Amino acid sequence: MGFDNWDEIRTAYQVARVGTVSGAAEVLGVHHATVIRHVDALEERLGTKLFQRHPRGYTPTEAGQQLLAVGQATEDQFAQLAARIAGAGEEVSGELIITSLPTLSGFVLPALSELMQDHPGLKLHYLTDLRVFRLEYGEAHVAIRAGGRPTEPDNVVQPLGAHQAALYASAEYIERHGQPDPANLAGHRFIGPEQRDSRAPFFRWMADNVPPAQVVFRANDPEGQQAAVRNGIGLGFVPALEGRADPRLIEVMGPRPEWESPLWLVSHVDLHRTPKVQAALKALKARAARCEML
Repeated sequence: MGFDNWDEIRTAYQVARVGTVSGAAEVLGVHHATVIRHVDALEERLGTKLFQRHPRGYTPTEAGQQLLAVGQATEDQFAQLAARIAGAGEEVSGELIITSLPTLSGFVLPALSELMQDHPGLKLHYLTDLRVFRLEYGEAHVAIRAGGRPTEPDNVVQPLGAHQAALYASAEYIERHGQPDPANLAGHRFIGPEQRDSRAPFFRWMADNVPPAQVVFRANDPEGQQAAVRNGIGLGFVPALEGRADPRLIEVMGPRPEWESPLWLVSHVDLHRTPKVQAALKALKARAARCEML
């Protein structure tokens, strides 16, 4: 048998627990007439008396004792549920979504690896895209962004450092075309972006300093551009952190201030202080502090 009105059950439980109509009314914050009406309606639904009425109050019948036992167990379960829900917010576990530009993977992934070692209950999603993920819509918990300081309302923004790129060639390219002279790159072949108006500062430098005829290969994503450099197609930009760790690459021009992009850690104000977001921010900041170049 189901019940359409759980208020009646809750009211009767409080009467059985407290023993008086006035006491139950005070606990529930309702008028004593409401308590009497709920108890009478529930007894009619069940077809049995739950209480013996007397001047001192209401004494549960055998059926009322059963209601009291079930009500107490239910209240205990709700208390445990509330504690679990509250406690879950304090645990560094569950799903965590982090987003960054594709070129930052070499920096981000070691930090995420350490984060997962420290907190094995985490399930990470790492999303790389050139588009801006909307934290206010729950698309990510933490975003690492490059360029101007993010200005969306309700976001917490912290500086992380600067993304540094350098100009590289592969040994294969140098064997075929010779060692490039940073002071004179005429005649050398370059790898550029498909989007000729790219906002990346190093590509803006390329647009200003390298004739279009020398840009012989274009790719629409950083992974393709860097693969082209490694395969000897031309000179191209690679994150300094990755380039200096790759024995296949030779640095032609080191990082320059005009090629840098400021990096920002972004989290939404509603989730910023949750333990898992704080743990992620801490891991990324620690990684940045250890890196000579981002």
